Amino acid sequence: MKIQRREIIKWLLTWLAVCLLSACQPGVRAGELVDSPTPAADLPTQVPTLAVTQPAAASATPLPTATGSPSPTPRPSPTEVPEITLLFTGQIVPGRCVQAGVEAHGDADYIYAAVRDLIASADLAVGTVNGTISDYSPKTGCVQTFVLTGSSEHADAIQRAGFDAVSVATNHIKNCGSTNCGDRAFYDTLENLRRVGVTPIGAGENLAEALEPVFFEIKGVRFGIVSLGEIEPLAFASEDGPGIAVLNDANLRSAILAARQQADVVIVMPHWGPEYSAIPNWNQRGYARIAVEAGADLVVGNHTHVVQGVQEIEGVPVFYGLGNFVFDQTWAVENTQSVMLIVRFRGRELVGTELIPVMSARDGELRLADGPEAEDILSRIAEASQNLH
Repeated sequence: MKIQRREIIKWLLTWLAVCLLSACQPGVRAGELVDSPTPAADLPTQVPTLAVTQPAAASATPLPTATGSPSPTPRPSPTEVPEITLLFTGQIVPGRCVQAGVEAHGDADYIYAAVRDLIASADLAVGTVNGTISDYSPKTGCVQTFVLTGSSEHADAIQRAGFDAVSVATNHIKNCGSTNCGDRAFYDTLENLRRVGVTPIGAGENLAEALEPVFFEIKGVRFGIVSLGEIEPLAFASEDGPGIAVLNDANLRSAILAARQQADVVIVMPHWGPEYSAIPNWNQRGYARIAVEAGADLVVGNHTHVVQGVQEIEGVPVFYGLGNFVFDQTWAVENTQSVMLIVRFRGRELVGTELIPVMSARDGELRLADGPEAEDILSRIAEASQNLH
């Protein structure tokens, strides 16, 4: 079994480096172009320490949705192609034992202390919030419940950790725990994020607004991000009611088309898939293909509470799920595992990716996975990816 696992790790590292992006080798930084891939037999049997040495993040300012014909986007000259780093995480769930930990600590900054520098080093850092951030919502304490509510301190901590935006097209985004709350906690969540300068993606006053792309101009390259969710109908926006963008064929295509008309790079963040399954189901795989057909350049999903497989579809990388980034699910080791995804661009060209394994404690505190832990996380991703090609 040990030999089989190491072979899987070899396969994952080779596949991510060569088959997926053909841009990295062991000993070569992700994003550096090389002449030829390293054979699998030459790969190390121990997972290398993953690190990011990108300089401090540049300001990534969200652009409003344009009306009419978009203005031409300034392009860097061929001799000045910028290097741009994006970072994505698994889902952040601010409730239950995580919220209890925040109350015990007096603030929420402890959660991100061990990974703050990595997040802040990206030119654009994007998380996924699956729960409400509201001081109006009653807090549950560290108990088993499906009501996931956190206080406004979480928004401040997310901003101070270095996040620029978060997907909120998630199934717990309307949680409140009070029969008379209505959409109050939902609106509070969006307002608290905007208050600290973190842009919510995938929700709005109605379905049309929820489907609108969010744009970020970084070093002359315009990134457009859309996020849609399929899990909880109670969270869905309607034509005249607030909520999240609904993930279906028509909405996915129209959202990507809107982003494609104004963006150099289009990123899709779906909230999808069955809980606790590392292998993406056919529904996820079908939506991934639709996203690529419609013009997506990158797909980064979440929801399943475990890391999921990775696939390349017509040259487009699809990361089906990055795991629980911040959550109190500690009853199984796989629920405490996640990866931070680093995606590197040269101008508009995606040239490399990197997975940084992370562990989360019951109170949400994060730390980088050690060698055996990192190997286990990457092994799970490798096993879940084997039959996706």
